Amino acid sequence: MSDAMTCFISAISSPGLERRYFLKWMRMNLDNLSREKLSGLRKQYKEKCKDAENKEAIKDIDKELSNSSLGTEHFFHEMGQIYEASVSLPEQDLSRKQLQHLPKICAGLLLDGFPLELVDGDASNIPLTWVSDVLSQLNELVSPNNKILVVTVLGVQSTGKSTLLNTMFGVQFAVSSGRCTRGAFMLLIRINEDVKKVLNCDFMVIIDTEGLKSTELAQLDDSHEHDNELATLVVGLSDITIINIAMENSSQMKDILQIVVHAFLRMKEVGKKPKCQFVHQNVSDVSANENTQRERKLLLDQLNEMTQAAAKMEKKEKNKCFTDVMEYNPETGSWYIPGLWNGNPPMAPVNAGYSEAVYQFKKNTDTRKL
Repeated sequence: MSDAMTCFISAISSPGLERRYFLKWMRMNLDNLSREKLSGLRKQYKEKCKDAENKEAIKDIDKELSNSSLGTEHFFHEMGQIYEASVSLPEQDLSRKQLQHLPKICAGLLLDGFPLELVDGDASNIPLTWVSDVLSQLNELVSPNNKILVVTVLGVQSTGKSTLLNTMFGVQFAVSSGRCTRGAFMLLIRINEDVKKVLNCDFMVIIDTEGLKSTELAQLDDSHEHDNELATLVVGLSDITIINIAMENSSQMKDILQIVVHAFLRMKEVGKKPKCQFVHQNVSDVSANENTQRERKLLLDQLNEMTQAAAKMEKKEKNKCFTDVMEYNPETGSWYIPGLWNGNPPMAPVNAGYSEAVYQFKKNTDTRKL
């Protein structure tokens, strides 16, 4: 291990409050470092773009911009990789014994509200041994036979998925423009006693995914497969899937659902029928919910066509409608939320209507015991 990782693991092995303070300050300091680095790179990028012949230099800076963000999630990712490597060592090996406590540390952090990386977005890899051992340790830390409700958000890049989850549940997924979230992260929320009877669960797991149809990944030949695999995984894990769309753009919705409709069909075969909610963000018309009834009906017709086409490919022609593979009601399954900002950031104030609309969405989904 590097000195940095040795120091990091030692610090997060500290007692509760000390560990939280360390991680909070570390995140702030890493953000400051990244900001300084990114500022210089953006200036170089702007200068190079003035000359059309600097294509290779522009490409290199663009790649460096993508790789220059550094956060605590990278250290946790490295910790998981070190643990997976240690598991391949003989049981008597001293290095393996010294790292056996790592899953328990991470399980404790999950209970404290820190996210866990499920999918490495850069390598499209799931560290199965690491995630399994962390969740096994988590199971030992909480009382047995707990019920868990899993909520996943899917959507195109930069449509406000992480902001939506942060506002709904009071969590702190990273937010910014561009491809901010990479891969998929899960976060555990303990349910209060007064809400347990409504939701019929003890814990809620929130899964935040990277944006589908990322401009960075679009240049790769297998970008469609990457989106398909990611969406299939998280939808398969979830009880509720929130499809997040910017504006009233049904074409975006179709693109996303074309990616996962095959997975919905396969899940029905194993007895799983996830619930689906559509969230339309940045809708300016306050009466959008009443005025878009025709569009919602048209969308459902399109979804039915997609389902029939997918069913034919999967040789499951008995599925004729979208509602055959997912629990979805056009009247109650679509929500229209105004923009987050009143004007143009960074000086624009936050729109209070955004939080109110998100609260109503959360409240109504709770009352329907999703």
